[in-house]
Amino acid sequence: MDMETAAAAGGAGLTAWQAAALSGAAGWVWAASYFDLTRRTRALVQPWVTRRVHAETPSILRFQKMQHKLLDNFFSVLSCVVSVPFYTGFLPLLFWSGHGKLARQMTLLMAFSDYLGNVVKDVVSAPRPCSPPVRRVTATQDEKEHAMEYGLPSSHALMTVCLMGYMLHYVLTYGACDGFMIAIGLSLACLQVILIGIARVYLGMHSLTDVIAGICLGIVILAFWLVVDDHVDAFVVSGQNVTFFWASLSLLLCFAYPVPEFPTPSFEFHTAFTGVAFGIVYGIQQTYLRFHGPDAPLILSEQLPLLAYVGRVLVGITTILIVKSCSKALSKWLLPVMCSTLGIPIVSSCYVPTLKAPNSSSGKSDPKQAGYLQKVFLLFPRKAYDVDTGIRFVQYAGLAWSVVDLVPVIFTYLNL
Repeated sequence: MDMETAAAAGGAGLTAWQAAALSGAAGWVWAASYFDLTRRTRALVQPWVTRRVHAETPSILRFQKMQHKLLDNFFSVLSCVVSVPFYTGFLPLLFWSGHGKLARQMTLLMAFSDYLGNVVKDVVSAPRPCSPPVRRVTATQDEKEHAMEYGLPSSHALMTVCLMGYMLHYVLTYGACDGFMIAIGLSLACLQVILIGIARVYLGMHSLTDVIAGICLGIVILAFWLVVDDHVDAFVVSGQNVTFFWASLSLLLCFAYPVPEFPTPSFEFHTAFTGVAFGIVYGIQQTYLRFHGPDAPLILSEQLPLLAYVGRVLVGITTILIVKSCSKALSKWLLPVMCSTLGIPIVSSCYVPTLKAPNSSSGKSDPKQAGYLQKVFLLFPRKAYDVDTGIRFVQYAGLAWSVVDLVPVIFTYLNL
């Protein structure tokens, strides 16, 4: 089935499908709040996971006795190569190389898997291996932020399974591969997953239970995505009411995010990737036929030689960094004004110093990770909402939109 046929098939009755999906998401928000599902689930799962993590500490210490500077560097670099910031920098290059469908699917899959992984982390709220006695190696700022999150599941293991698995599926589906190449691809993918699992334990970031949970959850997410990816792509490129549906879904996902036992950066990561997904979807809706269709020039082809692609990268990276800065500055000014006009009480944890909360108890949850119904209904005037969530969403949505809309327009004017 080609893209046009799939889009036409997916377009019929989309309004009913969208209404059902959004109603289901809203119903889940209500049910999770009314029945206190987060606390109940945590009470069942957290004690068992915590016992497993503590029981595995002696094994981690024995494994870390083989520590060596070369191993520290190797596993730290390996973790960086499969980290979210790496993929965030890699995916724009994939868009500009002409592989639009692969880039779209990997971006949306990354946002989807990151959201589900962080939801599980904050629902369970299980600790990482205790350091000390475990030696924790955090070579980058990204690793230091990850160390502030809860442990189960391992995001690196989950992302590796999902993104490497989907990339392998895409190459095997659309490329000319024989049995030998398939075996090589599967072997390399499995080897990378195993090495990532070893790296996360060696670096003291996760227990074996965390890694196994990340791999298992990643397999489930990947299997689901392989079933729906063509339908999702058809909807994104030519569906009905796509922008409204995706904006509404993004809002509901924000409200549906569970409250962790203590505040972590996981919610901030989710907000950023939800913004990226929305920006990509909105931009593709506007420019698919012009820039991202099947006839888009591929890297190293006659229409897109290597030198022209290098020019695209230089121009594109500069542009999206400018757009991110401008969208952040605009949202820092505009969102507080809009909230003030609508009478919505807000605070800011870092972006707007004049809106910092005067009193914040260290034992309370972060305002930006507030409960479900409190976020939906403005019935409690004493409740203030963290405007940083909206600012973060807008700046990353603007960055992602520029990758697939503004930057290709600039390429056209520069003949790149």
